Amino acid sequence: MLSKITVSPAPHISQKLSTQRVMGDVIIGLLPAMAAAIWFFRLQAALVILTCVTACMASEWICGVIRKKENSLWDLSAVVAGLILAFSLPPAIPLWAAVIGSAFAIVICKMLFGGLGANIFNPAMAARAFLTASFGMLMTTWTVPATVDSAMPHISATNTATVTQATPLAWAKSAIKGKAEVTEANGLLKNTFWGNVGGCLGETSSLALLIGGVYLLIRRTITFHIPAAVLIAAGVFAAVFYFVNPDKYSDPLLHLFGGGMLICAFFIATDPVTAPLSIKGMWIFGAGAGALIMLIRLAGEYPEGVMYAILIMNAVTPLIDRACKLVPAGGKPHVQ
Repeated sequence: MLSKITVSPAPHISQKLSTQRVMGDVIIGLLPAMAAAIWFFRLQAALVILTCVTACMASEWICGVIRKKENSLWDLSAVVAGLILAFSLPPAIPLWAAVIGSAFAIVICKMLFGGLGANIFNPAMAARAFLTASFGMLMTTWTVPATVDSAMPHISATNTATVTQATPLAWAKSAIKGKAEVTEANGLLKNTFWGNVGGCLGETSSLALLIGGVYLLIRRTITFHIPAAVLIAAGVFAAVFYFVNPDKYSDPLLHLFGGGMLICAFFIATDPVTAPLSIKGMWIFGAGAGALIMLIRLAGEYPEGVMYAILIMNAVTPLIDRACKLVPAGGKPHVQ
């Protein structure tokens, strides 16, 4: 009897879904955001996305050859990792840096742990943290969208006129520090929703990310628990600060629609490998991620906290799973 039981690492999918089908749905869900990124940042966005996906696939194939394992590219997880990483990078990043980040995501953060299902941390977020620590200037050089300026100049000390149109979270952080008016940040809410702002490629259009997130929910590729927990916790956290001091803290909607909040809620935090298994655990995980994101945005030095929040909650996931054990089929066993 025991010989017929297959023991394997996460993700454990209860529905009749293959890994390829799940990853395929995630790729489809990311297509609206990809289209928005290419529209707003033109060829730069396309090249960064193509570079990350190609480098991730090549890294996984090379690892398979070295380990003499069956080719795992068919499961599409490397494509998803490449897309998520690309969407967390600024449009102006050099392609060689994107290659380094992609290789780090697959080789160090995924394959060294044993491949898909065995990694502890989200590969794309871990790779972004590595790139931020290694190439801080490159990771904080933002580009004005082509819809604002066809030349897409970089934001710099000598190019301050475009800052108000390009970095809403940076303006929100400046308002907190007393270096700008909070109305300047709140005035960017409409552009943030449609995507006519600067930032990472995956932060371009909240509308595009919502469309992709709804698609995943309809397909039941993800459940609503983690996205709802992330957004509710972040919204409550932002609302409390806003109502206490509206002259200092930005509109909560700017935090929900701005930065990487939506791509985190629907596409990063819902990673089945690094998220808890139980519904209760999902609520705890999502709420923790949302609260940490806002804590960093409102009280920390960085304007964005998605990367750090996800990595911290990934580390806590085993403890959450231990505290929120799943009830076996048939209910709890009786103790004699």
